[in-house]
Amino acid sequence: MNILILGGGGREHALAWAIKQNPKCDRLIVAPGNAGIAQLAECAELNINDGGSVVTFAEENAISFVVIGPEAPLAAGVADRLDAAGIPCFGPSQAAAALEASKAFTKEICDACGAPTAAYARFTEAEPAKAYIREQGAPIVVKADGLAAGKGVIVAMDDETALAAIDDMFGGEFGEAGAEVVIEEFMEGEEASFFILCDGENVLPVGTAQDHKRVGEGDTGPNTGGMGAYSPAPVLTDAVAELAMEQIIRPTVAQMAKRGTPYKGVLYAGFMIKDGQPRLVEYNVRFGDPECQVLMMRLGAQALDLLLACAEGRLGEAQVNWADDHAMTVVMAANGYPGSYEKGSVIGGLDTLPEDSMNMVFHAGTKEIDGKVTANGGRVLNVTARGATLQEARDRAYAMVEAIDWPGGFYRRDIGWRAL
Repeated sequence: MNILILGGGGREHALAWAIKQNPKCDRLIVAPGNAGIAQLAECAELNINDGGSVVTFAEENAISFVVIGPEAPLAAGVADRLDAAGIPCFGPSQAAAALEASKAFTKEICDACGAPTAAYARFTEAEPAKAYIREQGAPIVVKADGLAAGKGVIVAMDDETALAAIDDMFGGEFGEAGAEVVIEEFMEGEEASFFILCDGENVLPVGTAQDHKRVGEGDTGPNTGGMGAYSPAPVLTDAVAELAMEQIIRPTVAQMAKRGTPYKGVLYAGFMIKDGQPRLVEYNVRFGDPECQVLMMRLGAQALDLLLACAEGRLGEAQVNWADDHAMTVVMAANGYPGSYEKGSVIGGLDTLPEDSMNMVFHAGTKEIDGKVTANGGRVLNVTARGATLQEARDRAYAMVEAIDWPGGFYRRDIGWRAL
């Protein structure tokens, strides 16, 4: 079959790597792709947020399955356009994608189905929001309601930070995403990610992971899109996972179906876990980045079979075959990230590294210029390895990181520290 993946980051490189291993995949195109993806698939220039353009491209290239990587095309309704054209795709409808596109919508769903989550209030103006913060006091969490590329959440440990976040959001720092703000109770515990495939009715857990959001070691400094991740997440035990399925995931999926917006795709649930009790932090409607990298490393070729079963409504008969192993990814980012950073620095040493089922460098923000791989984003490389233990996976990943010659980049040296 001919398969099209939409996106050009580390998540899409990992999806392409796993899908390419499956004998069902005859031709693989990724739009727009990146320098790493170009080594295993065709890359195409395409406006992935324009459903009409995606449908035309898919028809012209006899595409039989489309995998939508990032959240923006989902929020723009690209899955709906593909569905209307009769082209099978992996990813929820625009209406169902509101679970990520609107924090307030997710809170409404939690209220309706009784899913445990943080207490909250919604605001469309700065002064009432500030009054609420002063009344509640810090620590408190301030969230831009809409899509902000993973950066619209401020965990404020003091009132001043929270009040400044309100000014930033209503001042336009996050564009339209900050037109409405959700202010939440600060939840204590350990955070972990749970990934569940849904076909509108059936649900199938496909893995757990933990990522490191903050830029600095010891989980300090500003939030980023993620500086590294590992799978499985030790805190998400079988007992906690089953509790989450019973109290949060199944009720959410049932509520979405009841509203006439059945959820189809991957549901990425972020939980705060304390004393064995999970509470929902947020939903995302696509694989996490960099969590996807560690999941795909462990799933391999079966990933395509699972995504197809999901899209075709056959999840009830699908199962996940996990190896009893661990995976870790270390993000290499451009100096200055998550603030301003320069593009164009040359990355050396990549051609000396192994690329196999145990070791892989997934490209996130790279571009090939004159035969050289150069940095073309904030998060640039995801250096990923598997091992029988998390320590073994970590040792392999960091050995590869140290072999990469890139003075223009940096990385955290403590990925996995909570688990280890």
